[in-house]
Amino acid sequence: MKQSRKQILVAGGGASGLMAAITAARRGAKVTLLEKNKQTGKKLLVTGNGRCNFTNRNQDMKNYRSGCPAFVEQALREFSMEDAVKFFEDLGIPARDRDGYLYPADGQASSVASALRLEAERLKVRIGCNTEILSAEYTGSSFQVKTAGWQYEGDALILTCGSPAAPGTGASGDGYRLAEGFGHTVVPPLPALTGLYAAEKDCAKLAGIRQEAKVVLLIDGKECIEETGEVQFTSYGLSGIPVFQVSRYVSRALEKGRRCEILLNLWEGRGSGQTRRVFEESREYTGERSGTDTLLGIFPEKLSGVLLERAGISRKKKRNQWTQEEEHLLITQAEEMRFSVVRCRGFEQAQVCTGGVPLTELKGITMESACMPGLYLAGELLDVDGACGGYNLQWAWTSGYLAGSAAAEGTGTLC
Repeated sequence: MKQSRKQILVAGGGASGLMAAITAARRGAKVTLLEKNKQTGKKLLVTGNGRCNFTNRNQDMKNYRSGCPAFVEQALREFSMEDAVKFFEDLGIPARDRDGYLYPADGQASSVASALRLEAERLKVRIGCNTEILSAEYTGSSFQVKTAGWQYEGDALILTCGSPAAPGTGASGDGYRLAEGFGHTVVPPLPALTGLYAAEKDCAKLAGIRQEAKVVLLIDGKECIEETGEVQFTSYGLSGIPVFQVSRYVSRALEKGRRCEILLNLWEGRGSGQTRRVFEESREYTGERSGTDTLLGIFPEKLSGVLLERAGISRKKKRNQWTQEEEHLLITQAEEMRFSVVRCRGFEQAQVCTGGVPLTELKGITMESACMPGLYLAGELLDVDGACGGYNLQWAWTSGYLAGSAAAEGTGTLC
């Protein structure tokens, strides 16, 4: 009996697919990677605004959102942030640390994508680009993957096709269809890490403003989560990283018909009450100023105008003419600037999705399907999404590594 190299098929040439292919090949498997785009790693090229924030030193589990947090935590212990940094160092990509956010030293996402491709090529991974998978099945002895021009056969199949977020990079969510064909269920994918449409008509007046704030999400009137950072006001509503961070919870709540509101604490975003104290203690010197001039140096003029309007104060009315109630209303508006969310921006603008194949349908952190032996799933295809800051890519590296490792175990036989 002569042992043969295990034949592994990888569907999808993104971050998790490349990691799975490299890991399996390093363990002696013969790997074929199929990618429908004309190049691998296309979505990687736009991550981190083209700089590729590939992981983060702060690995607090609250930055990973899933129905099975213990599963994700165990997986991240097996292939950690430190492991990801070492992996890329071995490929000649040192990390640059920016307040815990890790980027390639040259700040180029293309370097990460190219290093992964070059390593796969060095390991003799067979890469088929412009290759769209039409169907996949298990015949009883092997996996058969059909494309428009060929049929591929393997001992194991790793699905890493990703989510429908950012379709401009070729993403379509094809992997969900393939996973369902093997008996898996799919939590409906919804946009995450995206902007929010608001009902308020004064949004258009605020478009273009960037403002530090504490962002509080209310679902049916109850506080759900809060984030602090720079909010970007747009003609349609709200954007910016703290808004992105809460958007996945908004997507799920709106899907269920629940009421979502955003409260912006503009005082809190400017130094934990210091700005409010300066405003309150400056009455003696600002009493003769108009409303907008009273807020000069505290908020941008357009934002000041909207706050005054919401408090019912004329822009021209001098501060020493305000009633105590009016000043209180203005302070409250800046503390709880309220927006009613009507919907999230779509897949076209979303960075990732919430939803996918539940982790409960896997055989632990091997990433092997509990529905079909020899089938493995990784990356965005699974119901795990991370916060902004390199967490989605860390999940891609971790899940791809685990799937590639487990798929490569064992050998076929030739007589």
